Amino acid sequence: MKHIQSAQNPQVKQWKKLAMKKERERTGLFLAEGFHLVEEALKDSGTVIELIIADETDIPHRLDYKDTPVTIVTKEIFKSLSETETPQGILAVCKQESVNESLADANTLLLLDAVQDPGNLGTMIRTADAAGIDAVIVGSGSVDIYNPKVLRSAQGSHFHLPVLTGKLDEWIPKLKAKGIPVYGTALENARTYTDAAPGSTFALLVGNEGNGVSKHLLSITDDNLYVPIHGKSESLNVAVAAGILLYSLKNSANV
Repeated sequence: MKHIQSAQNPQVKQWKKLAMKKERERTGLFLAEGFHLVEEALKDSGTVIELIIADETDIPHRLDYKDTPVTIVTKEIFKSLSETETPQGILAVCKQESVNESLADANTLLLLDAVQDPGNLGTMIRTADAAGIDAVIVGSGSVDIYNPKVLRSAQGSHFHLPVLTGKLDEWIPKLKAKGIPVYGTALENARTYTDAAPGSTFALLVGNEGNGVSKHLLSITDDNLYVPIHGKSESLNVAVAAGILLYSLKNSANV
């Protein structure tokens, strides 16, 4: 167990850099903060490479970290690393999911096109996890999947299923070639989601909060769906719509 008391320590400076997407991409690492996220990360074997714990932090007994390297830092140093207003005093340095993950066994997927709000992205990852979806693929133009706000919104679901970045215009043809139907979401030239044919496999594609899914991607899906609006609201939040669609398609697939 190491102890660091100086904010000028090179290791502290390196941890701080992980707040930036560029550094996360360079190193393949990210920080997970708080008891719940750290607990979920520790359950995912090989993900956590180090724990950072603030001095005098009372660690819950449920956290099994006996084989994980630990560095104790001052409260001041920890606060400089924390992304929350009331830090719980624990961070995990984690390895990112491999971008070479083949997803060969994935039969149900959520595809996200240019989702920019971290809360929405995290909520959809969490919802996909809850619905029993096999994987999430996040396309270009989206917020970083390891953004701290995304991690907090997902509540540990990053450690439960593959969450990867990729080029959706390459993934959609691959999925279709495997016999996995790809459903886009759109308001025009689309059917109500309840008309979607039942099946044991599917991929659901949802898009940007303001502009929806790009026209190019919609043009290469098998079918496009929409959720009817029965009240006076102009639209549904993208994460809410994704939840309705995922559960409908998943339920249909498992009747």
